[in-house]
Amino acid sequence: MLVAKTLYGLEEILAGELTELGANDIQIGRRMVSFSGNKEILYKANFHCRTALRILKPVATFHAKNPDEVYEQVKKTDWANYLSSPKTFAIDAVVYSEDFTHSKFVAYRVKDAIVDWFAERELPRPSVRVKNPDLQLHVHISHTECMISLDSSGESLHKRGYRTEETEAPLSEVLAAGMILKTGWRGESPFVDPMCGSGTLLIEAVLIALNIPPGVFRDKYAFEKWDDFDAELFERISTDDSREKTFDFKAYGSDSSPKAIRAAAKNVKNAGLAKYIELKVLPLQQLTGAPEKGILITNPPYGERLNPGDLMQIYSAIGERLKHVFAGYEAWIISSSREGFDKIGLKPSSRHRLINGSLACEYRQYQIFSGKHKQFKKQ
Repeated sequence: MLVAKTLYGLEEILAGELTELGANDIQIGRRMVSFSGNKEILYKANFHCRTALRILKPVATFHAKNPDEVYEQVKKTDWANYLSSPKTFAIDAVVYSEDFTHSKFVAYRVKDAIVDWFAERELPRPSVRVKNPDLQLHVHISHTECMISLDSSGESLHKRGYRTEETEAPLSEVLAAGMILKTGWRGESPFVDPMCGSGTLLIEAVLIALNIPPGVFRDKYAFEKWDDFDAELFERISTDDSREKTFDFKAYGSDSSPKAIRAAAKNVKNAGLAKYIELKVLPLQQLTGAPEKGILITNPPYGERLNPGDLMQIYSAIGERLKHVFAGYEAWIISSSREGFDKIGLKPSSRHRLINGSLACEYRQYQIFSGKHKQFKKQ
């Protein structure tokens, strides 16, 4: 069994991605999808999945009610299969439990158990190294259910590598990709983000349209340090461009902040997508035209850094511009501001719950039409 971690609300999208890659026995959980597959599927999941945060390979699952029970259970695993004396390891622990109150202490006890396993067999013990270890272990505890896994990804997969410039509160690349995939858009029309910030939605959209894997920007994965790493197989996966497509349209991004557009331009250049993305400094209120029959996806401010009056003006402007400039469009907006959505003044065709950082958000779809809603429904 393998486990792909994701963000809340993107589980079904990730399951679809894994199915396309040839994974089997797919089961959707909370913020995760479990699946089965060989080494090739493990490598492909890391390289191709746009909505995965990391890919884990479980080595032990058990029940425990306290850190001492975790210690005893961890010692039952044959750690010589995964670690040898020159190797280094690190442990990351995530705990959702009333019985366990301190994730760092859990990680500490798992480390003790592994080291003691080697000591009891009079084998040279591996060393702990927090940064860039040979083996990254992930401990997940939910209530009394514990799972110890090898982390095949290393650094979170949302860190694609192209985003060297950021604005305040940038959208996670995984969330941006998930938002786009949720709409069903795959590059069949122009893409517009009128509040583009540092350009994450634009870049992820073009990568989806061209079917370029997000892994092309990364220079390393944790599985490359595993004893059974197959360099030839991974080379074949990472250099295969046979699934890439053409994108006959463009993505258009604008923002009222010159600093944001400079950041977006740098990130677009890093991603090698400048020929597909047009950027301009332009406040939303001044937008007067848009390419025909496109899709609009945007992440407006939620209010954490603006006074309420300014924020509501932005949402009023969104509704007004959608109606007057984007007729014929499908528009998707994510926000945690209920009052903001009310100010847009349009009826959503669908709503989805997502989490952006620590904020519970709604992701709403709007069909933008000319004239009255009743008339549109008749058509």
